[in-house]
Amino acid sequence: MDDDGDFTSLKGQLLIASASLVDPNFHRTVVLVTEHAEEGAMGVVLNRRSSISVSEAVPHLGALVRDDDCVYFGGPVQPEAVVALAELEDESAAAAVAFGDVGFLPSDAEPDEIAPAVRRVRVFAGYAGWAAGQLESELEESAWILESAEPEDVFSSAPESLWSEVLRRKGGPYAVLALMPPDPSMN
Repeated sequence: MDDDGDFTSLKGQLLIASASLVDPNFHRTVVLVTEHAEEGAMGVVLNRRSSISVSEAVPHLGALVRDDDCVYFGGPVQPEAVVALAELEDESAAAAVAFGDVGFLPSDAEPDEIAPAVRRVRVFAGYAGWAAGQLESELEESAWILESAEPEDVFSSAPESLWSEVLRRKGGPYAVLALMPPDPSMN
């Protein structure tokens, strides 16, 4: 909600976990909000890479990724569900657009048929979800820091440093927060 009480969608925004967010599912995560309406929100965690290759876990999507690409943990909701985000030549090839030319591949897409429309793909197991008003409450509690998403965030070659990178990009006091070690008690 904005100051006038009107709903404002955060679709296409990044949620950067604040230092106060202690939920182990989201500690130091960067989440892309892929859908946000008054009924709730969903997104995918961008910086939690698994050790399982896409070719091993989802063989039919293997043709759309590099050989060494791994599945990412998209969030704690339906961890058995697989979703693929792609940067597309033509957004009309997406089942749903997240922002710009980044969108979800249709679940029934044949890799050979959709490959010409795809620049790059990232595969996620599970997603993050919020009930009506839940994300707004977490934002009021300063659990998340907002930043506009860029395609490079979704397809980062160094996802383990994405949290710090996005905070540095945001600047100001957030750039200082980016320097915080993963466990401040070990400092």
